Amino acid sequence: MKTMGLLLLEFRRLLRERLVWLILLLSLLSPLAGLTLYKPAFANTMLSMYLANPAIAAGVVSGMLFGVLTVYELSRSKRNRMDILINAVISPMHIAFIRLLALLLAGLFALILTMLVWLPITFAMAGSVTDLTNYSLAYLLFMGLALPASILAAAAAYQFTERSDLSLVIFAAFASLSLTLWADNWQLCWLNPCVWALSDDFTNFRIFRSVAYMRLTWLTALLGIWTLSWLCIRRYGKGVLGSLLCSCKVIHRPVIALLLITCSGTAYAAQPMVDHSNPDLNAMTFYELPYLEGVTCSGRTARIYPNTALGTVTGRATYRFENSSGQAQRTAFGITPGYRVSSVKANGADTPFSLGDYQEYNEAMLEVTVPADKEVEILIEYSGFPQESSGMSTNQGYVEISNEYICLQNSALAPRLMNVLPDEGTCPAHIEITLPHSMTLIPFCASEVEVIAEHDDGTVTWGYEDNGLGGIIYAGDYVREDIEAGGITVQFYYGRKHKEVMESAGAVEAIRSVVDYCTEHYGSLSFGTGDTLKLIQSRVSGGGYATDGASLLDEQDFTAANLGDDSKGAASGEVMIHELVHQWWGLSNMFDTADSTDPWSGEGLTVYTTYRIIKELYGEDYAEKYYVEQWQREVEDYYLNFYVRNPQYLNNLPEDKQLEVSNSLIHVRQYCEMPLKILKAEKLVGGEKAMDRILSDLFNRELDPTYPYLTYQNFLDACGLGEEELNLD
Repeated sequence: MKTMGLLLLEFRRLLRERLVWLILLLSLLSPLAGLTLYKPAFANTMLSMYLANPAIAAGVVSGMLFGVLTVYELSRSKRNRMDILINAVISPMHIAFIRLLALLLAGLFALILTMLVWLPITFAMAGSVTDLTNYSLAYLLFMGLALPASILAAAAAYQFTERSDLSLVIFAAFASLSLTLWADNWQLCWLNPCVWALSDDFTNFRIFRSVAYMRLTWLTALLGIWTLSWLCIRRYGKGVLGSLLCSCKVIHRPVIALLLITCSGTAYAAQPMVDHSNPDLNAMTFYELPYLEGVTCSGRTARIYPNTALGTVTGRATYRFENSSGQAQRTAFGITPGYRVSSVKANGADTPFSLGDYQEYNEAMLEVTVPADKEVEILIEYSGFPQESSGMSTNQGYVEISNEYICLQNSALAPRLMNVLPDEGTCPAHIEITLPHSMTLIPFCASEVEVIAEHDDGTVTWGYEDNGLGGIIYAGDYVREDIEAGGITVQFYYGRKHKEVMESAGAVEAIRSVVDYCTEHYGSLSFGTGDTLKLIQSRVSGGGYATDGASLLDEQDFTAANLGDDSKGAASGEVMIHELVHQWWGLSNMFDTADSTDPWSGEGLTVYTTYRIIKELYGEDYAEKYYVEQWQREVEDYYLNFYVRNPQYLNNLPEDKQLEVSNSLIHVRQYCEMPLKILKAEKLVGGEKAMDRILSDLFNRELDPTYPYLTYQNFLDACGLGEEELNLD
């Protein structure tokens, strides 16, 4: 009988098995685990909570279920003592191949069934930010490719051992490695991919590419191992080695197995997603390079062409040098790993260059020979797929390049000069970027952009002027709102998909209220230009930062889930105010984040300031009811907590439980206890006006460059209080 006929017969037989339907039902329910028990994507975006976690959990649970089913089905003939009869009719290798295909079809059926059932559920839970592209890719990659990997692994284990008990132990150990020891290695966690977040407002192609690469690498390896185990299927009464030697007489079979394993090993070693930077974060090799004598940079130009379909970048960067040394010298540039340099020209002629293998802080060193001419123009042509830092390999997704979002920072935008100083402290830069017409370019600086040219292929070239040797740009499908507040114009950029959420939360009014209030009480933001400030909503990144003329707002701060967090405000608009207050209290250069368990953080002052703004907007009674009274209730429960009253017992818990308890307690300490202590300090120092003067002085204090952070002791000293005076009775 032909292979297709046998496959259909075997598949129909599978569908008549009760165990198969039980596993299909459990696979259908498996996404529930991602909503309740297993939440590897810890970001609070809607797609992280309601798409990534269910899809990853479905892959883990259904993968293990299908691994058990595979061993059960492959051992059926031997278990029922029918193997001798079946092997007399059809080759054992042929029937093993048919059974593998049938199990893969069953896995495909489980995937399709799960996707159809969970489609309306996911759309209902995640809301308007969900789309078919993200949904389909998430389930296909997170669940869909986990099933064939599990089936191949379990089938290989059985074909090597021909013992169901030992096969299940081997498969369980292999799966547990992915969930435990290998969980922090994005290439090894074959069952549970490292996905920390999915963006609601922008695309997620970078993380999807990473997961797809890992999955395909493992599938190639497991297919090679399965092929090798297939050659070990017992034949002619021989053992495992005798059967292997007999099967290898058909030479293409072992060759295919070796080729598959070799290809997977090569793909593992040559992965293009993550760099190979020195893991020692204290290494400063690139920053210790001595500056060239007699060589300065008087200006630079960069023309960048992102390929939003492939996620790659092509660029041409020109640097103008003044070389008064009278001799040729080697200039060093930092360039993002993954980029290739195709040519370097000096004054129109090819000049020697080399790109080193050593990497540090997501940069490799490009060395270029600057000739002895007094005036030199260096042209560097580069292209490639920018790699992410190895230190953040389990949190990939920052370097998203798509038709909805782009972020290019410093050496990912253009090679960064490392050992040449700007001429007289300034280095004028002209930057041009060609993007799809639907995207808006936003330089992360005070510069304004303009459209230079529109092209017939639907792209637009944007340009802006800057100063310096680096730079950051954001681009995406943005909406811009201009808001007059605090004596400046705030240019608020947010994703078009988030328009409904921003409007319902009253984003414009929240920004106006916060900027007016904080500017009046604490002072203007130090990174404003005096006339304008760009507030840019980024793709989910884990935090924000600021520079002259621009500040970043993380997408996570404005998700529907976060805007419903009553610990930050009684309504979505008030949570919006809370997140915006972090521009004054809470950026990374304000508080030391080394100890995340410290109750003194940006949250205490931010919650307190939010309370003061709400009190001014809605009255004292409203602020007392929805803020102070809630803090008091939470703190009273906190002081009654068993582990707070008996901290010695906390250390006896397993490490993961300790972390869970500590995180729940620190939330109360930062968001409730600390605001109450600041409120108590306000009364002790003489009221709101006195506290405003103290906070204004702290905000505008002269910073110590060696430790620029605002500490709790700084606050106590400014208030003239001791720590014990702020204890809550």
